[in-house]
Amino acid sequence: MTTILIVESNSPDLLAIGKSAASSFLRTFQALVPEAELRVACPYAAALREDALDGIDGVVFSGSGVMWSTDGPEAAPLRAEMERVFAAGLPVWGSCNGMQLAASVLGGRVGASPNGFELGTARDVQVTEEGAAHPMMAGRAAGFAVPCIHRDEVQSVPEGAVLMAGNGHSPVQAMVYESGGVDFWGTQYHPEMSLQEIAAAVRGKGLFEAADRMADRLEIADQDAGAAAEFGTSPEALAVPVRGRELVNWIAHLHGRR
Repeated sequence: MTTILIVESNSPDLLAIGKSAASSFLRTFQALVPEAELRVACPYAAALREDALDGIDGVVFSGSGVMWSTDGPEAAPLRAEMERVFAAGLPVWGSCNGMQLAASVLGGRVGASPNGFELGTARDVQVTEEGAAHPMMAGRAAGFAVPCIHRDEVQSVPEGAVLMAGNGHSPVQAMVYESGGVDFWGTQYHPEMSLQEIAAAVRGKGLFEAADRMADRLEIADQDAGAAAEFGTSPEALAVPVRGRELVNWIAHLHGRR
């Protein structure tokens, strides 16, 4: 049985109002690998127990809705746990904040995108030559779109990291770091999230003009081809095994290490 530890990267105050970033991974992994054992820990609430990594096949660092960046002092508990997981040699997946966290820990640079928020989907994502040859991106064709919501981005990849994909908004949309015992795959976008979840995250927040109308369209995109096309995608591409392609590949990677 595959055992995955999901590190919840939202703070306790966000969890108290029902804002869990780990929940998207729970739903997606339950669909993709229903036999897997899924565990959740929240470093912003308490440090991981000494035995938290025992019997774990892979660790996920989720996205986050906190206001601080991964290189800020407030993110120190999260950085400490990622360093611990890297030292243990376990495979790590990071989405959005999780990839930014890896960049911060491994010596890259993060910051607010000069292009502002990227919301709804990351569109026209292009796979690099290195990405096309890497198992992380297997099954991804050029110009794909995936659920996405972020302000910060990786602005400089760590030395030794390999760029897998990028687009016009954020040149670093996916990267891997496989050196010095670290086994990290990550994306700026959210293969674990549905567009309905993206809609719930942005509705009424005033993050962009006509937020509620966009949320309305996001909510029906997995059933309505016209709405999906507005975000550069299709209902078929939003099905869990397709939008979650990189996670499917990461799960295969975990199995291959056994």
